[in-house]
Amino acid sequence: MTIISWIILGLLAGAIAKFLLPGRDPGGLIGTTVIGVAGAFIGGWISARWLDHPISKDFYDGATWAAAIGGSLVLLIAYRLLFGHSRD
Repeated sequence: MTIISWIILGLLAGAIAKFLLPGRDPGGLIGTTVIGVAGAFIGGWISARWLDHPISKDFYDGATWAAAIGGSLVLLIAYRLLFGHSRD
């Protein structure tokens, strides 16, 4: 997969993570998008490093999507814990 594919995967993973974890985010749409892209990279790295599932070259690989969405969820939860009350 190219960098553009990872960015698209991250955008979609961030949107899915936001759908699974609704609520007000301190960063809004752009913050959630950045979290999705970073989560895709981190989820893929964790999958390759510790779960012994190398990154697939196929965009439609289910394990790659699961890793990207999982990484996005983890980052979204951490972001909300760290910066969630800054808008109050």
